Amino acid sequence: MRILITGGSGFVGRTLTSQLTGRGHQVIILTRSSSPGPPPNPNATYLTGNPLKPGDWQQTASQCDGVINLAGQNIFTRWTDEVKQGIYDSRILTTRHIVEALSRATKGSPRFLFSTSAVGYYGDRENMEVDEDTPPGTDFLAHVCQDWENEALQAERYARVVLCRFGIVLGRNGGALGQMIPLFNHFLGGPLGSGKQWFSWIHEQDLAGIFIWLLDHPNISGPLNCTTPNPVQNRELARSLGQALHRPAFLPAPGFMIRLVMGELGSVLLSGQKVLPRKLVNAGFEFSFPDLSRALGNILAS
Repeated sequence: MRILITGGSGFVGRTLTSQLTGRGHQVIILTRSSSPGPPPNPNATYLTGNPLKPGDWQQTASQCDGVINLAGQNIFTRWTDEVKQGIYDSRILTTRHIVEALSRATKGSPRFLFSTSAVGYYGDRENMEVDEDTPPGTDFLAHVCQDWENEALQAERYARVVLCRFGIVLGRNGGALGQMIPLFNHFLGGPLGSGKQWFSWIHEQDLAGIFIWLLDHPNISGPLNCTTPNPVQNRELARSLGQALHRPAFLPAPGFMIRLVMGELGSVLLSGQKVLPRKLVNAGFEFSFPDLSRALGNILAS
C-alpha cells in the first residue's frame, strides 16, 4: 500500500515507518521542512507541506491508499493560552485538512484514515476502569480529543476511520522515558504526588504493531484504545523504572510543587485513567509487551 503519514518524523512515526516499509508498504512522510535530508529507507519518501494549511500535499494524500495522522503539538510544557491554542489547532486543523484531501479521492482510494487521539479523552477517572464505550471527560484535553475525533469522523463518507486513543508511549528514543530516565540517573526519580494515579501505557513496538494489524482487519473502525491490558499506578511505574535502572525510586515529587511549576498540566500529571483496550483484546490482537517490567527490560536493553 501507499500510505501518507503526518508526524512521521516524530518519535512514534519513525518506529511505524520502519515497520510499514519493512513489510513492503510505501510510506510518504509529510514534513514542513524544505530540506528534510535523505529518507530513512528506500521505501520511504518525504513530501514537503504544512498540514495546518491547505496545499499541494492534499493532492498526494488523495491518491494514497490511506492516511495515518500522528501530527500534534507536544503537550508536555507549561500551558499558556497561546500554547493551549497551539495544542488545539495542531490537531484540529491538520485533521480537517486531511479530511478535505480524502474528499477529493477517486472511488476506491483512499481506503482508510487512522487518526490519533489520546486516553485524555476520558478525563480523570480515578480508579474507574474505562473502555471505548466510556463517555468523555470535561477538562481541556478531553475537549481537545472530542473535537479532534469529530473532525476525523467527517471522513467516514470517504474512508474507514479508526480513532486510535494512545496511552503514554514508552520507547527508546523519546516520549515519557526520555524525560524520566535522566531524573532517575541523577537519583531524583520517584512517583508524582501520591503516586496513586493510573498510568495507561504502551510499548512503541506494540503501538506500531496495532497499525500494522489494522491493515489486516478492515472490520475494525471507530474508537480504539491503544494501551496495554495492564495499566499501572504511577508509583508502580516509578518502582519498576528504578529497578530497571538500578536507581532508587523513593523521592516523590510533591503535588503542590508539580502544580506550581507546570500549572494546568500539573493537574493532568497528577490525575489518570485506568484504560483497558477491550476492542483490541476481543478482536484477538496479541501484545508483545503486555507487562511493564518486560517492556522496560526490552527498552533499556540497548
